[in-house]
Amino acid sequence: MTQVWRDVEIAVPHLFSWREVLAYLNRSPNECLHRVTNDEVWKYIDLSGQRVLLRVGVKNEDTLRVAYLSDRPGDHQVVQYVREWFDLDRDLTPFYALAEANSLLQPLTLAHRGLRIVGVQDLFEALCWAVIGQQVNLAFAYTLKRKLVETYGDSMTLNGNQYWLFPRPESLASASVSHLRALQLTERKSEYLIGIAQRMVDGRLSKQGLQALGSGMAAERELCRIRGIGPWSANYVLMRCLRWQDAFPIQDAGLHQAVQRRLGWDRKPTLAELEALSRGWEGWRAYAVFYLWQSLLS
Repeated sequence: MTQVWRDVEIAVPHLFSWREVLAYLNRSPNECLHRVTNDEVWKYIDLSGQRVLLRVGVKNEDTLRVAYLSDRPGDHQVVQYVREWFDLDRDLTPFYALAEANSLLQPLTLAHRGLRIVGVQDLFEALCWAVIGQQVNLAFAYTLKRKLVETYGDSMTLNGNQYWLFPRPESLASASVSHLRALQLTERKSEYLIGIAQRMVDGRLSKQGLQALGSGMAAERELCRIRGIGPWSANYVLMRCLRWQDAFPIQDAGLHQAVQRRLGWDRKPTLAELEALSRGWEGWRAYAVFYLWQSLLS
C-alpha cells in the first residue's frame, strides 16, 4: 500500500508547555531517534509492527497537531503513543501545589511551567539507554547510542533525512561482545546489553510483566535482578518508561549537579542530603528530578 500523510489533533491538558518539551528534546545535537526542526519534532516509531513517521507540532496553545506517514490509518494508536510520550494524561496540579511550598522546586516550576516528563515507551530502549549512560558523560552516551542504533537499527529516508528506529531485542540477542566492543562500548556494557536482549526475546522480561507487579518498588526489585541494572538504572527506567511518578535515581550525576547549582553550594550534595531534600518531594520525586535536569539547560 502507498504511504500517505494523515493528520490528527490532540487536546493538551492544563500545565503543558510545548516550548519546554522541545527544549528537552533538543538538548543534544547528536540525538539520532528524533529530529527537532521549525518547532516540530519528527520521530520514526513502530506501532505493533506498523512503521510510522510522526511529525508533531502545535496548532495553538490548547492543541497539538500530529501528522503521520503510514500505509494505513491508525489515529487511535498514534494518539495513544503521543499522549504517553508527553505524559499528557497526568494531572500535574498536585505537583505544582507541592512545589509551591518547596524553596528548591518553586523557582523551577515557574521557570519551566508546563514541562512534562518525556517518555521512552519501549522498555528495551529505556534499559539500553540506562546501561549506555552508566559512568560516562551525556555527550559520549549519545555517541554510543548513535553507533548502536546505526549499526543494529532500521531506518527510513524522506527528503534526504534519515529517521531511525531503536534496535529490536532480536537484533542484539545474537550479537557478539566483540562487535559491540567495536562500537566503543565496554566489555561489561556489551555483555549487559546482550543479556537484556536475550531476556526480552525469551520472555523473561517485558514491560507488561513489570507493570503487572503493581508497584514501583516491586518493579525496581525485579529490574535490579538483571545483570547490569542497579538502583540508578532501575529508577531511570521506572521514571522514563514505566511512569512511576515517585521514581528517584538518587545517584544521578545530573541531579547532583543541578542541586549543587540551585543551592549555590561549593560541593555536590551527599546521598543523605539528597534523601533529606527528597522528603519534601514524596509522591512526585520523578517530576522533581526531571525539573532539576531541565534547569541544567538554562
